[in-house]
Amino acid sequence: MNSTDLNNFRLTALIFILTSTLSFGQEQNDYVAQHYQKKEYSIPMRDGVNLHTVVYSPLDESQPYPILMQRTPYSAGPYGEGNLKNSLGPSPFLMRDGYIFVYQDVRGRWMSEGSYDNMRPTLNERTADPNAIDESTDTFDTIEWLLANVANHNGKVGQWGISYPGFYSAAALPFAHPNLKAVSPQAPIGDFYFDDFHHNGAYFLSYWLATSVFGYQKDEPTTEAWYDMVNPGTNDGYQFFMDMGSLKNADKYYGEDNFFWQQLKENPHYNEFWQKRSIIPHLKDVSPAVLVVGGWFDAEDLYGPLTIYKTIEKNNPETYNSLVMGPWSHGDWSREQGAQVVSNMYFGDSISTWYQLEIEREFFDHFLKKSGNGGPGLPEAYMFDTGLNKWTAFDEWPPKESEWTSFYLGEEGALSSDMPSGNRFSSFVSDPAKPVPYTQDIKINFTPRKYMADDQRFAARRPDVLTFETEVLEEDITLAGEIMAQLQVATSQTDADWVVKLIDVLPGDYPNHEYVLDGVDMGNYHLMVRSEVIRGRYRESFECPSPFVPDQITAVDFQLQDVYHTFKKGHKIQIQIQSTWFPLIDRNPQKYVENIFEASEEYFVKALHKVFHSENFPSKINVMVLPNE
Repeated sequence: MNSTDLNNFRLTALIFILTSTLSFGQEQNDYVAQHYQKKEYSIPMRDGVNLHTVVYSPLDESQPYPILMQRTPYSAGPYGEGNLKNSLGPSPFLMRDGYIFVYQDVRGRWMSEGSYDNMRPTLNERTADPNAIDESTDTFDTIEWLLANVANHNGKVGQWGISYPGFYSAAALPFAHPNLKAVSPQAPIGDFYFDDFHHNGAYFLSYWLATSVFGYQKDEPTTEAWYDMVNPGTNDGYQFFMDMGSLKNADKYYGEDNFFWQQLKENPHYNEFWQKRSIIPHLKDVSPAVLVVGGWFDAEDLYGPLTIYKTIEKNNPETYNSLVMGPWSHGDWSREQGAQVVSNMYFGDSISTWYQLEIEREFFDHFLKKSGNGGPGLPEAYMFDTGLNKWTAFDEWPPKESEWTSFYLGEEGALSSDMPSGNRFSSFVSDPAKPVPYTQDIKINFTPRKYMADDQRFAARRPDVLTFETEVLEEDITLAGEIMAQLQVATSQTDADWVVKLIDVLPGDYPNHEYVLDGVDMGNYHLMVRSEVIRGRYRESFECPSPFVPDQITAVDFQLQDVYHTFKKGHKIQIQIQSTWFPLIDRNPQKYVENIFEASEEYFVKALHKVFHSENFPSKINVMVLPNE
C-alpha cells in the first residue's frame, strides 16, 4: 500500500482547479448546446413496454464515440426539443472528452410505460418466457437497440449512476450485454433492508417523507410529478414524529394507494419480499469492469457500495473490480464544491474534482475509449483516511495487513484491550416518550446527511446513553476494515434496539477552522466515525424475530459498516451505546409486538437495559487495526 497527501495532485488537476471557474462557469450552460445534439426515443422492451430514452450525441462526427448511459427513476428530463441538460455525464471531464450520453426513465417512471417496482427482483436465470423482465433485461434490450439505431458509436457501452441509479447500474451486471464494458455503481442501493429504509431490521423513520416518491403508480407517461409530498407543517421533525405517535397513525398520510407504504407495513421482517429484491446474491459471472464508489459519511447508502464491491470480488476473482471510498456524504463526489466539509469536519479542497479527473475519467477512458486490456493502472482500493485526511492505495479491501483487535467495555466507562474481571454491568432507563435525538439540529429530513459527522457531546451527556472511552492515546491507531459489536445485554422488557457509535474524541485544545458552524468549538469535539443499529428482536435471525426473556443475559452481535480512520495521538476512542435514536429510526415500543408498524400506544413502555462487562459476559467491539509503519 502507499499513501498520497491530499494536495499531491497531478499538474492537470491543478490546472483544472485553477481554471474551473472560467471553464465550467457560465460557459458550461452553453457547452451542451454547442457540442451535442439531443434526440428522444421510445425504446421497446421484450415484453412490448416502451422506455423513454434521451440521447445526446457529439456534433463532431469525425470519430466514433462510446455510449455512456444512466438509467434513473428520477427523470431523464428536461423533455422536448431544445430543452437540454446543463451538463452531461458523471463529470465535466467526460462531457468534454466526448461520449454519447444516454438517459433513460426506468419502467413505470416519468415518460416511460409500464408499472414501477421498487428494487425490482432480478431473475435467477434467463427463462424461456420471452416476456420475463427485470432491470437487467431492460438494460440489455436498451443497449441492443442503441447499438442498432444510434449512429457513430464505437461499439462500447458504459453505465453509471448514484444512489437509486447506482442500483440500476449494479442491476445491469447479471447477464450483462456483451458490449457493456464498464459499469460504475456509485452509492448503490444493495438491499432495501440494510440500505436507506432499514438498518438491521430497524425502520429508518428519517426516510418516511421519501415514501411519497416511491409509492405511487402513474396513469400514463408524464413530464410532471404525479405524487404529492406530505407537508409536515413544521421544521421540527422530532416533535412532528412524537406527535404522530405509533407508526400505525401514519396511515392518515399514506393510504392504500401508496403501495410502498403498504409493503413496508406488511413486511417488517427480512422475508421473501425483501430477499428477492436484493441485488447482492445475483452478482455472479460479472463480465464488465466495475468501479464502485461511496462516501464514508453517506447516511443513505454505505452498506451498498461496500457489500457490492466485496461480493463481486469474492464471486468474480478475474473481473476488474475496484473500490473508492472518500470523505463524502451522499453523492458529494459528483460536484465540485471547493472545501469538502461534512458537518464541522473539513477534509481538504477539490477532493471531488481530483477523483473525477484521476479515477473516474481514467476508468471510463481505459475501458470505453482505449483497448480495455488489463487494468487502467488504478489501485484496487483507493480509500480516504478520515483521521489523517489522506488517500491510501490498497491491493485489497479490507487490507490484508489489518489485524483483528478487541476493545472491551469496562467499569466506570473504561474502554481498553484488557478483558474485564468481576461481575459488572452498566445500566440505563430507555423511555420511548423521551427518545435520544440523533441530532441537535431542528430539522425534518427528506433524507438525513449531516449527522454522520456531527458532534456527539450532546448524547454523551444524557443518562440514557452509555459511554466508554480509552485513555488519551499515546500513539496513532488506524482502523482499516470491518467492525463487529458483540454485546452482552439484558432488558426488563421483551424488546429493545441497540445503537453503537464509534467516536473520535478530539483534544480539548483542538483548533477551530474557518468552516466550523456557529456555536461549535472543535475542542473536545466528539466526531462520530461510524454508527449502526440493530432491532434486538432480529439478533438471531432477520427472518424470524424473537422477544427477549426479561432480565436474561443475551448476546447481541451485529456488524457496523467498514471504516478507515486514524485516531491520532492525543485523541481518545469512545463507544456510545443507546437504545433510541430519534427520529432517525422509529421508536421500539420495548414491549414485544409482532409488527411494530401496528403497535398500539400501550406497548410503548420504559425499560431498564443492562450492558454487561464482566469476565463471564464481556461486551466488546472488534475492529481491524492497521499496524503502524
